[in-house]
Amino acid sequence: MTGPVRIAGSVICTGSGRLTSPAGAVPAWTGSASSTGAVPLWAGSASSAGVGSASGRLVSSAGVVSVPERLTSSGIVVSFRCSKLRAVDTPEPFRADLSRSVRLLRAFRLEQSDPDFFYGTLARDTVAQLTTYTDLAGATVADVGGGPGYFADALRAVGARPVCVDCDAGEMRLRDGALPRDAVLGSALDLPLATGSVDVCFSSNVLEHVPNPLRMADEMVRVTRPGGIVYLSYTVWLGPWGGHETSPWHYLGGHYAARRYARRHGKPPKNVYGESMYAIGVAKPLAWARRCRDAEILDAVPRYLPRWARHVVHLPGIRELVTWNLLLVLRRR
Repeated sequence: MTGPVRIAGSVICTGSGRLTSPAGAVPAWTGSASSTGAVPLWAGSASSAGVGSASGRLVSSAGVVSVPERLTSSGIVVSFRCSKLRAVDTPEPFRADLSRSVRLLRAFRLEQSDPDFFYGTLARDTVAQLTTYTDLAGATVADVGGGPGYFADALRAVGARPVCVDCDAGEMRLRDGALPRDAVLGSALDLPLATGSVDVCFSSNVLEHVPNPLRMADEMVRVTRPGGIVYLSYTVWLGPWGGHETSPWHYLGGHYAARRYARRHGKPPKNVYGESMYAIGVAKPLAWARRCRDAEILDAVPRYLPRWARHVVHLPGIRELVTWNLLLVLRRR
């Protein structure tokens, strides 16, 4: 596929090519493109915003099609070749409804086979949710445990200034071998950030991977400025995906699940129980949030479930099984 575009972000397809814009300028862009070959002839428009890599969309008679791709930005109008397209939903205001839950569940099934699609989908959904609590335009956001930078890209696309903090340089290079922009190597248990230095401290599915989760939570509060937001989300151990790739066998014990995975796949799981994955429930972090002297709790909800299921987190016992992923949102005092 070839087509003239004006660029300031990421693209619409996988393939090869260059993205460029006028020297010194990175405007939002719109343009058109057309394709023949493996897919039926079509024409559509494309648009994006931000700098670096985010996600654009190509609108055609078939709907919205998109596959994010990291390309470089340098000079003027260019063309590129597309080898694959994937249908995605048109971006809409955040709504915690059943259709969103189903959409996320389908995306989770592609985590191993198509991580770019899965993490890109989750990142855009998460940032849309985060904007319901605070304005992200111009905000400095610490992405704790940000790994390859999917969430940082989505944050940057809405005007935030993310700082990606992770203790594993290898994890940060997973996407293209390079560190994410504005990456900082450091532990979530001792964040290398000054007290009160960020507007938002954000973490998605990291808390279950640290041996002292409440210390990490305290650190997130510490680095957030007064009035700033802490967004802390993690996978609940007794939920259906508590054991990550070893699920659902984690219900018979984390060590058993890890051994079974190794026997079946010929290698240990990426998330090893007791080493890089720990059993964490709803009760203790929720109690921590309620007792936190330096922050007030704004929300405690099952992150991926519809809004009408939000009260399940207040039902002892049941909440451990059905919450799936707990989201705690706090405001720094």
